[in-house]
Amino acid sequence: MVAPLVVGVDGSDHSFRAVDWAADEALRHGVPLRLVYASMWQRYEGEAFTTDLGGPSGRVAAEDIVGAAAERVRHRVPELEVDTDVLPEEAASALLREGRHAFALVTGSRGRGGIAGLLLGSVGLSVAAGAHCPAIVVRGDEAGTSGSHGRITLGVGDRDLDSAAVRFAFREAEVRGCPLDVVRAWRCPSHETADHPLLAGSPARYHEDRASALLDQVLEGTGEEHPDVVVRRATAEGPARRVLVARSAAADLLIVGARRRSSQYGMQLGRVAHALLHHASCPVAVVPQPS
Repeated sequence: MVAPLVVGVDGSDHSFRAVDWAADEALRHGVPLRLVYASMWQRYEGEAFTTDLGGPSGRVAAEDIVGAAAERVRHRVPELEVDTDVLPEEAASALLREGRHAFALVTGSRGRGGIAGLLLGSVGLSVAAGAHCPAIVVRGDEAGTSGSHGRITLGVGDRDLDSAAVRFAFREAEVRGCPLDVVRAWRCPSHETADHPLLAGSPARYHEDRASALLDQVLEGTGEEHPDVVVRRATAEGPARRVLVARSAAADLLIVGARRRSSQYGMQLGRVAHALLHHASCPVAVVPQPS
């Protein structure tokens, strides 16, 4: 059985943008699409509520939303296999459970319950922080979400040797037939001088060379497995979150890894991933890597 690509829908414009993006993504990878609406409507309404107001129940409204999303997909990608589900559960918990048997999880950047001023909805953040499969938040401008840039960007961290994020990035570039930009940010601590025994010459050059060497190690194995993917490697001075946010303006998808601790408590996102989910100009994929 092929694992589906799961999308959280809630009727908002942001979630419908995520549905459109996910439909195209599912078609690229040849996987079915699963549309899930999850809400605790049963906690907030009873039989008296729907009877007195004469309106549709939460269940009926939810089924209308996933039905509209499914119809949207059928118009966009008629050949794609689609199924829907309505779950009377808290949204983030339901999606995280769905993600245990999913190809990937997709959410919009904001939901119907979004609070003005927040850059990313709580459901999207919770899913990205806790999913056991790649979690993709569809955000950014029209160019980024429509795929018009024709490139994928991978941000490489210290622990990305043979990581799931690297493998995911190569697969994405391969199915899209586009180049893969692999970026490693580096910084030269202000306290370091050329007197340091390892820093003969330029301290900055030392750190840049280390960043380049890490890219060599990261690309050595996985790159050979995907010979048709054109790789463009780059090192850039500065904080990783700032470097990658800037590069997201010219990418269709920005990919980073996230370490998953054995404990289930607390937000399991680093500062870089957290910043990208709030500020990137294109969809962001957070790919988990067990500790």
